[in-house]
Amino acid sequence: MNYKSSGKTYFLVFSAAIAAIYTVLTMVFAPISFGPIQFRISEILCILPFFTPAAIPGLFIGCLLSNFLCGAALLDVIFGSLATLIGAIGSYMLRKNQWLVCIPPIVANTIIIPWVLRFAYGSQDFIWYAMLTVGMGEILAIGVLGNLFLGVLTRYKHIIFGRFITE
Repeated sequence: MNYKSSGKTYFLVFSAAIAAIYTVLTMVFAPISFGPIQFRISEILCILPFFTPAAIPGLFIGCLLSNFLCGAALLDVIFGSLATLIGAIGSYMLRKNQWLVCIPPIVANTIIIPWVLRFAYGSQDFIWYAMLTVGMGEILAIGVLGNLFLGVLTRYKHIIFGRFITE
């Protein structure tokens, strides 16, 4: 078997699957996925760069698609997706310590999303207040649920991710 082409195929398929799952989760839970007080269930997937670099484009494209398809403002589509991309890259860079993987997406979204809310939607909330509310949602979604998900996936990583795990 040509490992080079199977590796590329794996990367594309896993990226697409992650993007699709992220998009579906965001759309199903749309009422709580947007706004100054948000709890985006799909953010649980932000721990996936711990297992594979294919999660980086998958999370970015998933966020881009879900923001676009749910009717988010253009600034939100662009900068909200960039926040997810920054968080995913940071998670991948910290993959040597599984308990640090959740920090980059929490920080990126806590810093960027309040500004998006201000400039894209004209939110009158104080930036620090929006950082607090967005940060709390991110801590719950990624820090708590994401780490639980990380623990479960760690048990089955060789079954799910096979020989393509980055360790």
